[in-house]
Amino acid sequence: MHSESTGPTAAGGFVPDLAAQWQQFWRQAMAGAAPAAASGAAPAAMPTAAMPRLDPSRLQALQQEYLQGMASLFGQGGGAGDAVEKDKRFAGEAWSRSPLSDFAARAYLLNTRMLSSLADAVQADDKTRARIRFAVDQWAAAAAPSNFIALNADAQQKAIETQGKSIAQGLQNLVHDLRQGHVSQTDEEVFEVGRNVATTEGAIVYENDFFQLIEYKPLTDKVYARPLLLVPPCINKYYILDLQPENSLIRYAVAEGHRTFVVSWRNPDESMAQATWDDYIEQAVIRAIDTVLEITGSKTLNTLGFCVGGTMLGTALAVLAARGRKPAASATFLTTFLDFSNTGVLDLFIDETFVQLRELQMGKGGLLKGQELASTFSFLRPNELVWNYVVGNYLKGDKPPAFDLLYWNSDATNLPGPFYAWYLRNTYLENRLATPGAATVCGVPVDMAAVDIPVYIYGSREDHIVPVGAQGGGAYATTQLLPGPRRFVMGASGHIAGVINPPAKRKRSHWVRDDGALPATHGEWLAGAEERPGSWWTDWSAWLAPLGGRMVPAPKTYGGGGHAAIEPAPGRYVKAKA
Repeated sequence: MHSESTGPTAAGGFVPDLAAQWQQFWRQAMAGAAPAAASGAAPAAMPTAAMPRLDPSRLQALQQEYLQGMASLFGQGGGAGDAVEKDKRFAGEAWSRSPLSDFAARAYLLNTRMLSSLADAVQADDKTRARIRFAVDQWAAAAAPSNFIALNADAQQKAIETQGKSIAQGLQNLVHDLRQGHVSQTDEEVFEVGRNVATTEGAIVYENDFFQLIEYKPLTDKVYARPLLLVPPCINKYYILDLQPENSLIRYAVAEGHRTFVVSWRNPDESMAQATWDDYIEQAVIRAIDTVLEITGSKTLNTLGFCVGGTMLGTALAVLAARGRKPAASATFLTTFLDFSNTGVLDLFIDETFVQLRELQMGKGGLLKGQELASTFSFLRPNELVWNYVVGNYLKGDKPPAFDLLYWNSDATNLPGPFYAWYLRNTYLENRLATPGAATVCGVPVDMAAVDIPVYIYGSREDHIVPVGAQGGGAYATTQLLPGPRRFVMGASGHIAGVINPPAKRKRSHWVRDDGALPATHGEWLAGAEERPGSWWTDWSAWLAPLGGRMVPAPKTYGGGGHAAIEPAPGRYVKAKA
């Protein structure tokens, strides 16, 4: 999956699957998308949009540039030379020793550069131009000569060195992946949930049809009186927060003295095909909050939501506020959208036509299969998350290395169709959570301004799932939506690797502003921010400590308030496969 700068892509918000979208992609790209409905009313008929066009003088300039490149390529063999040397797909010595492969790489990069320039030069609205560029990028990634054994000099050399064994092993790898239904990005046989991932000691203290609640064993003699509840995204398994002891945010929180609880989502099957967004808010997030309070006897708790888990947490707190309840003393939002006014690359897929299609397909019932979502997120970064493994696994016969992050990423989860359809329309398409009263959840109007508690907001600098400050939207926009005391911190790297950055590794950096200023845009905030080395975890821990309340003796047993341990962590739900 993996460029460490961005991390795996599957931890983000919900987007439509590429397979379903692809059939209408070019039609919409060339004709323009229908405007998103501003309300729940049926959309107006799709207008006939003018075809995107190219300025003739710009087209002529690009043609001339291309002809010059072709002349260089055929005349001197030097076309796209610098680009070839810098592209890691063609960096092996075997490429330069093979005239055919070297020519193919240079011609490919020349053609790709030309097509990208044409896409950038299209005269159309921003969304149409971005869709065309996305399609060109997908073609370019798939058409690279490195993806074909007849042109991949590295793969050919390995086949010679191994006397054909690499090709035989590659075929075995292909058959294996066809059977399992996805491209292997890591050696999945190395890992087992509960044995060497998700190993922080704890117990299941509550369960219903939607989730199990894990309480973790204290690692300190005393704990903060106010408990901490973590809500991970239901699009993934919770153990992204508990991969290995050395990179576990859960273990870190426990070691810092917090009595820690985590929601472990059930992997939906057909029995949950009718579950709605309201069900997940009422029966899962709110139920988890109430259960933690019942177990601990505390009147309030601290909360944390990651990605879609943060969107669900914010919604639940707004619902509770509308009911006259404020059980949360604080909330932490990690790479979370509450304001969906600009969602970055994901906005390419969302329009009224597509949302209506998904509503017809599964708005009244059904499941969005986990592998569909996983494939979608992988194709957002095709070279690193798809074709890199096609080349390694099948052309070279390599076995991908064991990597806990990629194992988690391949452990897909399903989603109930009604939940997914509601989420697409009310967040990505219509951005209703950002407008007071526009969305009704669990029978009450949602107003994020009612969540007037201290909040810690984190965004990752290279996040392409929840951009940190995308043109007024992104993670930073939460600072303008919530009214209470707010602290914003930006970390280096991407959606996952930026979050899972333990202090002990002394990697990356983060940016803070201790003057408390939260200007209107992320760019203005960053202009006055200070970069600090290492993980943001220590900053978060220092912020959370005063909100934990007094220190009390750590509990000797799990549960309380009528709730007892059901089974050891990580529990049954997290082990269920999609």
